[in-house]
Parts: sequence; C-alpha cells; structure tokens
Amino acid sequence: MNKIFTLILTFFAFHSFAQTTSDFEEYVIGVDSFLNGSVGPSIFSSGNLSLENDYNPAWMAWTGWAISSGTDVTTTEFSNLSTINGTGYDDSNNYAVSFSSDQTIMHLDNDAAGETVTGMYVNNLTVAHNIIKDGNMFSKKFGGVTGDDEDYFLLTIKKYLGGTLSSESVEFYLADYRFTDNAQDYIVNEWTWVDLTDLGQADSLAFTLSSTDNGNYGMNTPAYFAIDNVVTSDGVVAVENVDATSLFEFYPNPASEFFVLKNLEKENVQVSIFDMTGRLVYDNMLTNDQTEINIQHFSKGTYMVKIQTTTKFASQLLIKQ
Repeated sequence: MNKIFTLILTFFAFHSFAQTTSDFEEYVIGVDSFLNGSVGPSIFSSGNLSLENDYNPAWMAWTGWAISSGTDVTTTEFSNLSTINGTGYDDSNNYAVSFSSDQTIMHLDNDAAGETVTGMYVNNLTVAHNIIKDGNMFSKKFGGVTGDDEDYFLLTIKKYLGGTLSSESVEFYLADYRFTDNAQDYIVNEWTWVDLTDLGQADSLAFTLSSTDNGNYGMNTPAYFAIDNVVTSDGVVAVENVDATSLFEFYPNPASEFFVLKNLEKENVQVSIFDMTGRLVYDNMLTNDQTEINIQHFSKGTYMVKIQTTTKFASQLLIKQ
C-alpha cells in the first residue's frame, strides 16, 4: 500500500471526530402539531444543539425556533408550520422551524461547542413555498407576470466563534428564479442537504433570510424555513478499523463514470475518497442506504474509499478507468 495511504489509515485508526445527529424526535407533540413557546420550554434542545424561542403572549406570536410535526402541504397560512412535503427528513415526525425578521441563532453545546458542524437538511414551509409560487395580496409571485423577474429567497449561514461573527458564509437558495432559461427556476420542495464544513469551528450558527421581494416594512416573503438531522462534530475520539465488508459495498470496481455505494450501517456515515498522494478528492455525509457517486472528473488511477461511523471506519481501494 502507498506510504501516504498507510499514514492516513494510521491516523484514522486512533483519531477521528465523533458525530451527533440532532433530529428533534425527543419531543412528543402528536401528529400535525407544534411547540412555539406558548406552552412548554422556551429553549429546545436536541443532541448538542440549543434553539431559543421568544413567545409574546399578548400578541400570541413567536420568533426564533419552534418544533413542528406539521403535515399540511396545501394551506397557505402563517399558522401552518408544515414543510412543503409534510414530514421531517426521511419521513420522520418532527423538525425545527425558524421564523425571524432578523436572524436566528443555533447554539452548540457539550462536546460540539467549538467544533465544526458537518451539515443539516433544509426545506421550505408550505406557506413560503406557495406564496413564492402563486403570490398573494402582500407578496409577489416570483418571476413576475412574464416569469423573467430574477427573484430569489436566500438562506445565509454564518458562525460565531469566541463572540465574533465570521465574514465567511454558506448560502443556500430556498428559491432561485435568476436563470436565463425560466425552466431552470425552482423552489425547494424537499429536504436538501447543506454542507457546513467550510465554516470551520463554531460556538453557534447564525441564520438570516433575504429576498428580492421587499416593501416598506422589510421582506414580503414569509421568513420561514425548516431544518432537520443536524450533524455536529463532537471532538477527537478513538475509532476502530474494521473489515470493509461489514460497513459498505460498492460496484462496479473498476469504474469509469460512477459507482454505487451501499451503506450497510443503520446510521449516517461519512464517505471520503483520497487519491494516491493522500489528497482528499471527495467528502460527503451518506444518509441513504444506497448512493450513486459520480467520479467522471477523477483522473485515471487508484483511490482509497473510506467509510466512517461514530465508532469505526473501513477502507477499500477503487480503480478509476
């Protein structure tokens, strides 16, 4: 085996990052319901996350975060806290909903504080999706009458570390109508993975929304979005090197354009691919039982595919033709 490969495997055998997934399923709220601070906690905790809620009983209104199990994919009302597909990620019951005219904060707790957030799934709520699609008396239909208006609904994520807000950000378009070809315009209507590793170490994350549809009192687009299955890194731990066949299978091998990787675990796994110099050429969280990985842009040669869970990892060579 290449010497650098051996060094990589030696490092992984003794040092790796444990991960925790926050899925908000610990809240028992029944079907098609929510917690918005009117009763129960004002801070929602899941895994290594804390999400603050600010409820105003005089106005019966809230900002910050709520926990929802909404299933209503048709009603365009602000009281409908359902995602546009009516479930959490992977058909789960619960998910977290953000609402704010400014920014919402996600605090990292325990071993995740000061570490890197791997990523999370993000989705639109029914109310935001349908108003963007059709418009109403307060908000425009994205694209306008002709469909040519270059509208967007953008989620921007930054980090706080040591009390300082970073200038770096990760941007995710919840709706994007800026394409020359209107057929490419879209509104997010399913849970979509957002990679946050580029932000690096963080004590908390700050979420802000912006839109091309604005009025005298700010943004006209409903300031909602949903998150689920937030994956945090929890510091360096020891992991065990195991036989590859116990964690994953992939085919074909050799491969030229893509290979299909089967995840044999019952949890999310990190998939990393290294070239013969030890350079990382692919890194992603695998959340499905089976995923097709595109390698058309890889140079011909031999690569190492590494799969890692919270307690173990395995590796196997891949030949790109």
